[in-house]
Amino acid sequence: MLRTIEGIYENGKVIFKETPPLQKRAKVLITFIDESERPILEKKRPLGTMKGTIKMSDDFNDPIDDLKDYM
Repeated sequence: MLRTIEGIYENGKVIFKETPPLQKRAKVLITFIDESERPILEKKRPLGTMKGTIKMSDDFNDPIDDLKDYM
């Protein structure tokens, strides 16, 4: 089972923000997050770019013949 716990690495030590749920020895994986990197901002798509590409059938709200037995 994997469990993620946030912490800070400083001066060769990891300081957890909460107590790990294990009391015995356990194998750990540590991922370092470079906070100096800025997140990639996606450009917002302009509204209406898909206008006219999606069509709805004229009989969309009509009963479906295959389901008459259940109604």
